[in-house]
Amino acid sequence: MIPRILLRSSLLIFHRTYCISTRSPSHSLRAYASVLHKPIAIRSYVTKTPIDEKIEEIQELYATAKDEFELASEETEKKTVYAADDRAAAQEELAKLKEAFERAVGEEGGDEIKRRVGNRVRELESAVKAMEERAMED
Repeated sequence: MIPRILLRSSLLIFHRTYCISTRSPSHSLRAYASVLHKPIAIRSYVTKTPIDEKIEEIQELYATAKDEFELASEETEKKTVYAADDRAAAQEELAKLKEAFERAVGEEGGDEIKRRVGNRVRELESAVKAMEERAMED
């Protein structure tokens, strides 16, 4: 059994030395891989779709809102003087996230956006709500 690193390096050497032809490099690599009976993944670089860009924007907002939530949760648990302000900041970031999510879901590709990031938005929303309820109990 050939170790994976040796296989990859031998493919690169083969490709650089013997694959000077009119065919595409990926064709030559596939031909060599078929001799070895090993599949080779060849990357194709694709530009982002508008849906991917919207999801990326929502994920950035989610990361910010989650960071604020974690900070607020920690401060609320410790019952510090900053807890109320941190909870307000978490609510504000969650509102921005929900607004961007609702806007994206209402546009083209909304079902895919809902499927890919909807659960995270709902989980964060319920976590912030639970944190607020804990704060009210104390």
